[in-house]
Amino acid sequence: MMEQYASATVVSAACNYIMERPEKFTHTYRTYVKLREHGALELRFWHSNAIDSTWDTGLVARGGDLGGKWRIEAAYVADGGVVPDGSVEASSQVRVTFDGGSRTRSVAPGEKFWSDPVKVDLPEGHLLAFTWTISTEAGGKTVPYNTEQMLVTAFDAPGSCADAAGAEGFAPSENLLVLPALIASAKPVQQRLVFLGDSITQGVRTRRDGYEYWVARIADGLGSDYAVWNLGSGWARAYDAAADGAWLNKAKLVQVPGVKTQIVLALGVNDIDIGARTSEELLADLTTIISVLRQNDPSAEIILFTVPPFNFSEEREQVWRRVNDQIRSASLPGVDRVFDMAARLSQPAPLEHRLCQEFMSSADDPHPNGAAGKVVADAFLAWYFGER
Repeated sequence: MMEQYASATVVSAACNYIMERPEKFTHTYRTYVKLREHGALELRFWHSNAIDSTWDTGLVARGGDLGGKWRIEAAYVADGGVVPDGSVEASSQVRVTFDGGSRTRSVAPGEKFWSDPVKVDLPEGHLLAFTWTISTEAGGKTVPYNTEQMLVTAFDAPGSCADAAGAEGFAPSENLLVLPALIASAKPVQQRLVFLGDSITQGVRTRRDGYEYWVARIADGLGSDYAVWNLGSGWARAYDAAADGAWLNKAKLVQVPGVKTQIVLALGVNDIDIGARTSEELLADLTTIISVLRQNDPSAEIILFTVPPFNFSEEREQVWRRVNDQIRSASLPGVDRVFDMAARLSQPAPLEHRLCQEFMSSADDPHPNGAAGKVVADAFLAWYFGER
């Protein structure tokens, strides 16, 4: 399937949390995303009912845990217009079906599945609105989703109202991105890039609907002949991917024989921080990820980023320095190229473990802002196309 389809947006829908309610529910979710191309499109939606990466200490959501049982009662795509206000353009909704025409679909724990193809015609500058109604038959842990800061506008409403064109009953969603794992478009591409990373890759702390994080800017610079799938997930760790579960399986989905694929690994901040990993443990996890990807597709190209500065101190600073020294030495087996992301964002030595002040998203938050996204993207594109 993936040899015919490519990611159509730079928005990450990686799952780092799970709905947990005492009772069964029926709820509708509407999300507005900017696609990389417009006009007549054939789309398909792929989903994985599992948690990709660990949230916080893993008490509620741990990478690799399976989602529960739930059901898609209805799903639609529509022209979301220019301004995402909870409504969609009149008469633009197209039903999304599954398994050869079914309007509903029951989803089992850990299940992976595609929708049927759906054709839309999206005017230039307009957003795609994806709306689906999800129900459960019992309480407990059910639907995985992303609970980070919203990078796109979304709305949700109680009950079954996926077919509603208006905004009545919908309220703005916060920390609640409920989307299929992949929005894919039928088109040939020159190259596929997968970005596997944490909140910095996802774009957390950049402007909502701004698409100013570095993956989005890199995609703009590459152009639509390069497919970009953003698998950035807030609070993700390398050990989540090294476990070879749902998250890494998404990267492996794109590794189609005969299709040129590059996988970019930008991990380590959360391993050093909340994960409290040693440099040896983090480097071992990165080596495992690379080895698994290599075994799955020996022709894939692996690009490894240095760990960006995150204002670490004491032992965490020393771990950060040791890991980056190893990455820069190109000593990790299976890595084709190394891009020094840290060098683009760091303060001058000896404070290179600290993020430049102008790149801070706030006075005390070292998540890189949109300006940092531009610096990283510009440097990456120059390196990618010429300075290799």
